[in-house]
Amino acid sequence: MTGYKRFHILFFLIFVLIFRGNVALVALDFSPDAYGSLSDIYGVDSNAGLTAFPVLRIPMGGQAEGMGTAYTAVANDLTFIEWNPAGSSMLVNTEAGFFHNNWIADTKIESIVFASRLNHLGYAAGVKWLYTPFSEYNMYGNRVSKGYYSEGVVTLNISYNFLAGYYFSGISLGANLKGAFRFMPDYSTADDKGENEGTVIAGSGLSQSAIMGMMDFGALVRFNVFKFYNAREKNTGVALVVSNLGPFSKGEPLPTSITAALSYKPIRPFTLAFDFTYPLNLQDITLSEKPSWATGFNVNITDFLSMRAGLLGRYGGYRFTIGSSVDLGKISLDLNYSLDLLTQFTPLNRISLGARINLGDQGRKEKSERVDDLYLSGLDAYNTGNYSQARSDWEEALNIDPRFDPAKEGLSLIKDSGDLDRRIDSMQSLDEDYL
Repeated sequence: MTGYKRFHILFFLIFVLIFRGNVALVALDFSPDAYGSLSDIYGVDSNAGLTAFPVLRIPMGGQAEGMGTAYTAVANDLTFIEWNPAGSSMLVNTEAGFFHNNWIADTKIESIVFASRLNHLGYAAGVKWLYTPFSEYNMYGNRVSKGYYSEGVVTLNISYNFLAGYYFSGISLGANLKGAFRFMPDYSTADDKGENEGTVIAGSGLSQSAIMGMMDFGALVRFNVFKFYNAREKNTGVALVVSNLGPFSKGEPLPTSITAALSYKPIRPFTLAFDFTYPLNLQDITLSEKPSWATGFNVNITDFLSMRAGLLGRYGGYRFTIGSSVDLGKISLDLNYSLDLLTQFTPLNRISLGARINLGDQGRKEKSERVDDLYLSGLDAYNTGNYSQARSDWEEALNIDPRFDPAKEGLSLIKDSGDLDRRIDSMQSLDEDYL
């Protein structure tokens, strides 16, 4: 390991310790008057909070959160599962990931995700669990109820990349099937004056608990636009996703939304992304929240270190996120810090940590290199007039990768050359007969 690499890893670890420890940092708290003024500028969305299962709207972490959730058209690692179900069929590597999000106060979110693909078929599974302590005290200050309020979501993903070839990356279509649950501990009753008597009602928590199913649908297309570097990857992505489409839960609508997104990579190390989301309250469209947007970027400082930042804009406030990722080979570490409303800087709030394990590419890189070698070998044979060898090489390349367009073009050239030779022979034969 080089000294340069050790320095950046040390920097990353110090960054983690600072945010996870009780280290005093400079506060950026505004006065109540200033806070109120900012709220007046942002405005207040009167329809906010009318949908169920907020766990569906809180990011698990990783690159997606680090870019301010402007990730729908990027979708290049396993965190795609929350933002675009079409991403699995374009994954480079099989990945497993573990994420911890220290969201607000005592509220925590834990997540586990696995994603892979077989040729042009992608699949993934993930679990996300939100929990926060639930404590209730009676009018005398005695604790009468305890436990955890929790929400969770289990996601199964599948996608397929249609029409992919050498020149066109294809159209990826995907879907998530999700099951969400909400668990509320039993709570106590109150007297006529509204004071807590301390009598826990059996089954009261169950009456507030819920289970619900829903689906996401997504599309992703990648192509080249104003590309200023040489690489086979496409530098522009366009995506469209419908999220959390399902029936109501105990009379509460799900946080359904439609997102249109764009990503652009003008140079190799830099990725810029933009998402626009339109929430839908399917119970009453007039009660839908106002649209939101997100923009973010990711910069690969070296082959093992990347930095990212993003801004999420909602009616009523903004969320700014900064993050970093260190690639240690088989394991990548992610760290993000999110600042809501741009009004306070608290070291231990809104921190997310993640670890992604690279389980390999199922031999796709080796297969791609073999196809390239066969194609180049076929070109050499074709240029020397050895058409049979060229045909053999290109046919073998297509047996490995049926969507490798240059080999198809080469075989077409051989066919056209053979047709031309036969036409010339036929014409010569006619000339000889005429003579």
